[in-house]
Amino acid sequence: MWLGPEEVLLAGALWVTERANPFFLLQRRRGHGKGGGLTGLLVGTLDVVLDSSARVAPYRILHQTQDSQVYWAVACGSSRKEITKHWEWLENNLLQTLSIFDNEEDITTFVKGKIHGIIAEENKNEQPQSEEDPGKFKEAELKMRKQFGMPEVEKLVNYYSCSYWKGRVPRQGWLYLTVNHLCFYSFLLGKEVTLVIQWVDVTQLEKNATLLFPECIKVSTRDSELYFSMFLNINETFKLMEQLANIAMRQLLDNESFLQDKSLPKPRKPLKNISALKRDLDARAKNECYRATFRLPKDECLDGHTDCTLWTPFNKMHIPGQMFVSNNYICFASKAEEACHLIIPLREVTIVEKADSSSVLPSPLSISTKSKMTFFFANLKDRDFLVQRISDFLQRTPSKKPCGSDREWKWNLADPGCEVPELPSSSPLAVSPMSALSSQPINFCAGEVPTASQGLLKLFRRNSEELSGPKGAKEKMKEESWNIHFFEYGRGMCMYRTAKTRELVQKGIPENLRGELWLLFSGAWNEMVTHPGYYADLVEKSMGKYNLATEEIERDLHRSMPEHPAFQNELGIAALRRVLTAYAFRNPTIGYCQAMNIVTSVLLLYCNEEEAFWLLVALCERMLPDYYNTRVVGALVDQGIFEELTREYLPQLSEKMQDLGVISTISLSWFLTLFLSVMPFESAVVIVDCFFYEGIKFILQVSLAILDANMEKLLQCCDEGEAMTILGRYLDNVVNRQSVSPPIPHLHALLTSGDDPPLEIDIFELIKTSYEKFSNLKADDIEQMRFKQRLKVIQSLEDTAKKSVVRAVSGDIGFSIEELEELYVVFKAKYLMSCYWGNNRAAAVRRDQSLPYLEQYRIDVEQFKELFIALTPWSCGAHTPVLAGRLFRLLDENRDSLINFKEFVTGMSGMYHGDLTEKLKVLYKLHLPPALNPEETESALEATSYFTEDVTAEETQEDKGRTNENGPEKEEKGASPQDYRYYLRMWAKEKESKKETIKDLPKMSQEQFIELCKTLYNMFSEDPVEQELYHAIATVASLLLRIGEVGKKFSNRPMRRSEDCKANNTQDPVSEEESPTSEQSQNSAVEQQPQADHEDKTCRDAQPEKPQQENQTLGDASGEGQSSPLQLLSDDETKDDMSMSSYSMVSTGSLQCEDIADDTVLVGCEGSSSAARYGSTIDTDWSISFEQILASMLTEAALVNYFEKKVNILQKIKDQKKVERQFSSSSDYELSSMSG
Repeated sequence: MWLGPEEVLLAGALWVTERANPFFLLQRRRGHGKGGGLTGLLVGTLDVVLDSSARVAPYRILHQTQDSQVYWAVACGSSRKEITKHWEWLENNLLQTLSIFDNEEDITTFVKGKIHGIIAEENKNEQPQSEEDPGKFKEAELKMRKQFGMPEVEKLVNYYSCSYWKGRVPRQGWLYLTVNHLCFYSFLLGKEVTLVIQWVDVTQLEKNATLLFPECIKVSTRDSELYFSMFLNINETFKLMEQLANIAMRQLLDNESFLQDKSLPKPRKPLKNISALKRDLDARAKNECYRATFRLPKDECLDGHTDCTLWTPFNKMHIPGQMFVSNNYICFASKAEEACHLIIPLREVTIVEKADSSSVLPSPLSISTKSKMTFFFANLKDRDFLVQRISDFLQRTPSKKPCGSDREWKWNLADPGCEVPELPSSSPLAVSPMSALSSQPINFCAGEVPTASQGLLKLFRRNSEELSGPKGAKEKMKEESWNIHFFEYGRGMCMYRTAKTRELVQKGIPENLRGELWLLFSGAWNEMVTHPGYYADLVEKSMGKYNLATEEIERDLHRSMPEHPAFQNELGIAALRRVLTAYAFRNPTIGYCQAMNIVTSVLLLYCNEEEAFWLLVALCERMLPDYYNTRVVGALVDQGIFEELTREYLPQLSEKMQDLGVISTISLSWFLTLFLSVMPFESAVVIVDCFFYEGIKFILQVSLAILDANMEKLLQCCDEGEAMTILGRYLDNVVNRQSVSPPIPHLHALLTSGDDPPLEIDIFELIKTSYEKFSNLKADDIEQMRFKQRLKVIQSLEDTAKKSVVRAVSGDIGFSIEELEELYVVFKAKYLMSCYWGNNRAAAVRRDQSLPYLEQYRIDVEQFKELFIALTPWSCGAHTPVLAGRLFRLLDENRDSLINFKEFVTGMSGMYHGDLTEKLKVLYKLHLPPALNPEETESALEATSYFTEDVTAEETQEDKGRTNENGPEKEEKGASPQDYRYYLRMWAKEKESKKETIKDLPKMSQEQFIELCKTLYNMFSEDPVEQELYHAIATVASLLLRIGEVGKKFSNRPMRRSEDCKANNTQDPVSEEESPTSEQSQNSAVEQQPQADHEDKTCRDAQPEKPQQENQTLGDASGEGQSSPLQLLSDDETKDDMSMSSYSMVSTGSLQCEDIADDTVLVGCEGSSSAARYGSTIDTDWSISFEQILASMLTEAALVNYFEKKVNILQKIKDQKKVERQFSSSSDYELSSMSG
């Protein structure tokens, strides 16, 4: 590439001059290429350690003038080819011009100007977005691509200098973190280390310090553990590695998140030496943290944050903290964790004004809301800019006015007291969410079951005695406490959330306020208010639609709290059905998962349908991420965290629980249903109160408290059953003595045994204990642990998937379990490559999590070709991709242009396993439709007639049962999620299908046989005994061509037609002069063609198959002369339909591999008569059967040995992995091709 001229003082240091002229030098870096000795090793080491650009560009061109000591670098290159191109351009275009100048300074000025002009011209054609990354970073990205052979779509995120510990020796080098790979390169005194690891293969990332390794990062995969240390900023590196590994895990978990992660936004302004990707990943991490802290919708993006203080009227203090501003919210978090949290939706803001500064209150800003609350922020560093940003966001905030006015809100922030017109007092947050929505019931399905427009508990309260007794008084006191709290701290979304709020939640939320506060604390209220009518539309769309999710929902409806009166009638059941079905349609990735019904039924007791729906959205998509997908990944992740916390807080119990295997059993039911399925309803609902306020931290905290309370009993347990009984009995006796609802019989009551009355545990005491003992759990720490566990869980699930798939296919395939596992790894890696580097990433879209494991990874024809070329035992040189395409078409039974792992290994097994007959059968099928394309045959006219007539009939006979029965079902594959019955039927059919015999195979036409010969000739080109094989195949081909000719004589063709043909073709086919090129013979050929075609078809339809004739044919053919010649006909010549003069003749004995090119066709000598009749098309009456080919092959020992020799596929897989890892090479050609 051309360089903006840079001054070089010591032109000879570390460089060797290879070419020179009066004005330019072409130099090579010492040590690059062959040789170099010790100096070369030292220079190479120096370049790596100092990250010199000479690693990427080991060639350069310098401009010099005779009397000057200063040199100017004008070009550099990664290969000799590239630099030579620049050198030749300079010699051809500049040398003559420069010799005209008298003054050396003018020469230098002219050269510099010319080079700058060339660079400007090149840059003009470049796309502007390439400028988003700084120059130094682009150079590093170029090094990474060249060093590791990565394509341009693989983006570098950042790179760090560090040491990789190989044994006890640190190798200093550079760590490159790309979107999909972790790469490391080191070159020290001739020893090169190159590492490439996919993020999806990482099973563990740890930052630790040991005696052997100072502070280091440990990267574990299934096969190895790698240690990197001596980072300048280890925390930044580790955080970035975590983010990239997390994105990769997301990709394995569900593709949508992966694709979303890949579409990174453009940066506002470039920063020095930091990539746009790195900045965006940092921004994403901040966004995720911001949304999680304040429970905001998933599409909310943080714009910025600043230090400030907030005036809190309830305790008359200025609390220091940070203000966060995003598109739709202003939030505040105090530095002391429990002091104060505040969320102000911009839709609620009426006034934003700058108040006067004073020594007590510097740079204050006041924000007023529709609910008559005013918030004072002070000590803002850049108040004017902040106010401008808020004003920009406010102008974009849609104003929803119940009165229907289209007037926009207007304000002038320069005017301190400018107000926005206020909404009527009936605005949603002026009253509680419950009352606001309850007053306007929406009837989705008129004439059907009415919609639950309020919490079902209000409709199904059985006795009012409790309300007037002491429990009722306690409930009234709770309500009064909350009303006082609302008065002091505000009500609605803009409430000040403090330690006082948490205390009230711990004491239990009053039933009348439960729905409202759940909505506020979970953030569901925000999404509901900003999506009016969304739920109603979903219900309307989903009604009457049926799929797997709706089937499961119907099955579980009557199992959802059947003991509660609300779900013993159609009103409650219908409400539950609508909410679950609407969610399944909103999020088909999750659809419906067991346990969602239990949680949703409890939500419906306290909220109306729309509120319950948005609470379910908040639960499934934000508060319990990935809990309710098909593999309950989120719950398994939190189960891993629970095990880790048990080890930390209850070390005595941890080992025992591990031995008993209890944690994995208990935690899933506890976490998935938030204790609702294992604890009496009145007690579990208090757990749900705290969960909506605190998140998963509280569930883990209570789980630890439960284990702690039962520690002594659990330590004495002998087996899992006993431990489960102890915990079940304990949970069943957790009571809520303050509940005003009548007690609901609990399923676990059966566990109580013995005469002693069970010891009751008060739920509020349990909650208090959990806070006293385990309150130092931090939400940030839990997120960190979630990442670590997610790596383990997803990799473990992937291993399980691999085992399931291998077990499913192993019965019918000849490969061993180990070979199948290795093939699965290679197959999956190829699929993932298309996710990374596919042009439109369509492969990522192909994966459907609802399908069985076997169907989830599927590859297209291009990916299959790459695998086939690497793994096939039948290497056919340039012809290999053609063969791969045919095998792909043969395997792709449902014609969706994708094949799954089973289809892939079936194809591979056909080539690797079985005897000569089985392998030849595969090869034979590859030269018949559907494997053989009409375009691949030499004569399109005859090919078409063959495919439409012969093959269709033969295929119908061959696959009568299989195609007709399985066809419609096969087409369904991948179209929509299938239920288990479909797969059972498919499996049963596969088991029933009879084994194909060689008699079932259709006959092969002459064209197809010629294609088969081509393949065989290409196949033997690299074999040690290739001459012997060529001779054998030439003999067999010659024999089979004659067999085909003899076979024609036994067909029931009318004698008259044969005589007519002979009359037209009496010439000797050997003689070129006598070939039918005259006008008369051409005309007769054209006239007879339609008639012949018609007769041909009639004969074929009526012709019976006679095995005894085939045997006789074989005998006759073998008795004929062995030196019968073969005719060779090339592609170009076939285009001349009437010319036969271009046929060349060679004898069988002289036929060598060089004589048969890709575009060559073999035709038997007697075929010339029919060929003349059709112009130069191939004889359509000629055919050969599989038995005849097999019998002929068996006569040649060389061919039998070739097809029966064993090939080790594991070695092929190993070699393929090596090739993928051998990216860098000293070859100039390779370097240039990579950089190009």
